[in-house]
Formats: sequence, C-alpha cells, structure tokens
Amino acid sequence: MDFELRRAREKLDKEQRERKERAKLKLDRERKAKEEAKKQRDAIEAAQRSRRLDAIEAQLKAEQQMGESLLAGRGVVFYKILEAVPFQGSGDKIKLPPSCFTELSDQGAFDKGPMYFQLSLVHQEGSSATKDDDKENNRTTHSGVLEFTADEGSVAIPPHVWSNLFPVDAPNIPLVEVRYVRLSKGTYAKLQPDGIGFSDLPNHKAILETSLRQHATLSQDDVLTVKYGELTYKLRVLELKPSSSISVLETDIEVDIVNPGVESERTDQYVLKPLAFGASESGLVEEGNYMYYKFSIDDDTWEKLVSDDVKIEVKIDAEANGGDTDLYVSKHPLIFPNRHQHEWSSHDVGSKTLILSSNDRNLGTGTYSIAVYGFKGTTKYQVSVHVQENSKHKVGQQATHSSSMEVDTVECRNCKHFIPSRSIALHEAYCSRHNVVCPHAGCGIVLRIEETKNHVHCDKCGQAFHLGEMEKHMKVFHEPLRCPCGVVLEKEDMVQHQTSDCPLRLITCRFCGDMVQAGSSAMDVRDRLRGLSEHESICGSRTAPCDSCGRSVMLKDMDIHQIAVHQKN
Repeated sequence: MDFELRRAREKLDKEQRERKERAKLKLDRERKAKEEAKKQRDAIEAAQRSRRLDAIEAQLKAEQQMGESLLAGRGVVFYKILEAVPFQGSGDKIKLPPSCFTELSDQGAFDKGPMYFQLSLVHQEGSSATKDDDKENNRTTHSGVLEFTADEGSVAIPPHVWSNLFPVDAPNIPLVEVRYVRLSKGTYAKLQPDGIGFSDLPNHKAILETSLRQHATLSQDDVLTVKYGELTYKLRVLELKPSSSISVLETDIEVDIVNPGVESERTDQYVLKPLAFGASESGLVEEGNYMYYKFSIDDDTWEKLVSDDVKIEVKIDAEANGGDTDLYVSKHPLIFPNRHQHEWSSHDVGSKTLILSSNDRNLGTGTYSIAVYGFKGTTKYQVSVHVQENSKHKVGQQATHSSSMEVDTVECRNCKHFIPSRSIALHEAYCSRHNVVCPHAGCGIVLRIEETKNHVHCDKCGQAFHLGEMEKHMKVFHEPLRCPCGVVLEKEDMVQHQTSDCPLRLITCRFCGDMVQAGSSAMDVRDRLRGLSEHESICGSRTAPCDSCGRSVMLKDMDIHQIAVHQKN
C-alpha cells in the first residue's frame, strides 16, 4: 500500500516538474518573442527617424544650394548634372543643350549680360579615389557659353576646360555639375609659366592678351595655354583679384608674370642663349632637336655693313662622328626658326658657314636667332658669329687680269677655256687625256676623269652635288613636308607657303600691334580686297572714338572715315 502511494507521489511530482519546465520554456519563448518584436520596432523607428533626418538634411541642403544659387546667380537658379563630352574649340566657352536655353531664358538670364558657369566634377560611387586624389576629385573651373547645340543630357567642353577639369584621366562616364554664376570683372592676375622661354617672346604680354580674347573667365589654379606659332606655353594662375574666379570680358587686368620655379622648369622648352660677336658656344644636339642662340646687330655694325666694310659670318664647326647638323637663321619677331620657317639656311655636310651682307634685303638692325638642327645622329658642335672685314682687290691685280685677256688666245675644244695660241696644241693633248666636261645641260663644269664618278645631278632640280651630298639634298629639299595647317609641300615651296599663305603664319596685326596667327581669308569680301587677314578683319571690327569728331568708328574704317568726313589724307 505504502509502495503504491510512494509511486503515485513520485509520478505526481514528476508531472508537476514537467509542467513547470514547460511553463518556464513558454515564458522564455514569449519573453524572447517580445524582445525580438521590440528590437524590430526599435529598428523600424530608427530607420524611419534616419529617413526623416536625411529628408530634413536634404531639404536643408537643397534650400542652402538654392540660396547659394540665388546669391551666385543674382536671382537666376540654374543647376544641372550633365555628361561631359570633348569638342575641338578654342577658349573656355562650352556648349549646352537647347533645354538649358529655355530654362535660362525663362529666368531672364540673357538680360543680365554675359553668362558664366561654374563647372565641378561629380564624385561617382565606386571610384578608387584616395585621400591624395581629393583635390583632383574636387576640381572646379569656370567658363562662358558658346551656343546651345549640345545633345540633351551632355555638355560639350573645349580642350582648355577639359584639361583643367580632368588633369590626369577622365572617368568612363565623366559627370560635371554645371551651375549658373555671376562673376566680378577682374583687376589683377598673377601667372607663372611652367618652363623658361616664355619671357623671351617679343611683347609676350601682348601675346597673352591676344590669347585671353578667346576666354570669358579665369579661375585660380587653372592652367592657361598660350600658343605662339607652333610653340605652346602653359601658365598657371596663381592669384586673382578681386576673387578667386573672375571675368576677363571688357576689363583691364594688371598681369604679373613670375619666373618659373626651379622644380617646375621643363627641359624640353626652347631657350634662346645669347651669343656675342667673336665668341663661340659649344653644344650637343640630338637628331630631330633644335638648339637656339641669338645675336644682335646694332647701329654701328649696320653702318659698317651698309658701307660694305664688313660682313656677318655665322659658322658651325661640327665633329665628324657620323652625325650632321643644319643651320637656320631668322630675324625677330620669328624667334624660333625651323625647317619650315626661316630666312637663311645652310645644309652643307659637316661644318657650314652663312655669310650675311647688306645685299640681303631682310638684313637690318635688330635681334637674330640661330637654330642648330640635329639632322642625323647626335652631333657635337661649336657655333660662332663673327664680323669679318671684306677683302678688296687691288687695282693692279684687276689690271693684270684684264691685260692677260688681251693676249692672243684660242678656245680649247675640250674644256672651252681660252688658252694662249702658242700652247694650245700641248694643252688640248693633255686636257683630252685627263679632263672631261660634264654633259648635263647647263652645267659645263670641267672635271678630272677620276672625279666624274662622284659628280652627280639631282633628277628633280638639276643641281650638281658630290655623290656623298645627294642623300641629304634629297631628304632636305625634296622630301614632302607637312605644314601644321595640313598642306604637304617640298622645302622651297613650304618656306614660301609659311611666309605668305599659311593661315598659321605669324603676322603683326595693323590694328592691335600683336604678333598673331593670320588665319584664313577674311569672311567679308571688302576686307579681302583690302588685304586683311581673318584676325585683322575681326580685330578691325572693334570701335574707337574718332580723334576729330568723337564718333565711334570701326578701326578698319577709320582711314575711310577720316578721308570722307574730315577730308584728311
């Protein structure tokens, strides 16, 4: 009996323990479920709170950007993110889509004067930029607008703006933020060339002014490209006033050009080394490269040249080590002569000499440049300029020569020289055995028989040369040369083309006085009849007040105005 009661009690205790454990487990599950639900509610509330904060922050940022745009645009709000597309143009003016024209026009932007835009890079997700690249990723520059013909969703950017926005490499899809801004007129700019040589240009500030005429803006830290003929110079904008970005339209700017830093000097930039009369300079020139020197002819030296007392001798002594050079000379403002543009040249093999005398119509007082061109291999040379006295024949020598012609002479049937009749038989016997006359039409030079194999004529121009000089002659004078304007000509025609016809040739504008590229023919027929180049036609369209009546007259019509209105010649 007691045994059964004990088993029943044990069974009841076991069931009670199991019920308690199940109840405990149920309570644990309910507690965990409540905790999980609470965590989910907290996460949802946190996400909602974060979204609300982000929305508030975005709204504040948008309002701030709107305020900045209103302030920068002075009432005009224009902000677009467009894909950058390069196009070949000059200056800093971009092309925008037609929709931008409508948006700007609706806000009256065209009534506020010239339009300027701030261009900034848009940082894209997933880019592998580092902290060192932050400055490049935050590149900002400014521009004007050329026209509204770009494709929708894109902005066409000229090389100047492109190189300042993307100084290294552009991303696969370059996105640019374009914002309308108003800029103050500039009063001061400090520029620094990236290499030496820019200050050697004649009137380099006028050249810089001509280049800036194609620009509407300048931004601090931008790199400005200035072209002078085939040469290109890059100048960094160090400082601007009254702000870090300015307008350069219709304003006078004081410009300071500082010397390039030692660490930024370029070794590939052309430099004019001064060369004094009687002194020599040694150098080493590689094939295809130039070394430049300069010398000056003052009034005293020019007087001696005019009186035929002296002559100028430009000489190159080259070492015979398998290399060869060419010599080119020009008068400023052509400061860097080359194979295409020069006034005097020498292509002799080995050492070479140029004689400049008063008979040369291009010679006069002024500064001259010498170019030593590496024609073949690497050549060591010495270049010098001397003032040489002219050797004058004595009257007695000339009389002796003329009296000798009065002797009874007979023409040799072989060499065609006049020989005294008493020795003509002996001379002809010797001459026929040892000498031969070049049969080439117009040559007639008498050669020793052993020399005939080295005496050759060019098939194209007919000039006579030593056999060893023919290869260089063909390469220099008859190998087609390509002008930067696209024309392909031989050397002689190329020199003439770049002197009078090439649109890229440098001329002195009769209106602004700058050395500029001539350009193609003027668009206006009347300007073409007056002989104005493309640049002069545009530059002459600027107006200036007449000195007599004060009326604004185009510069190119000022002479006609003076004759027609004021009867002045």
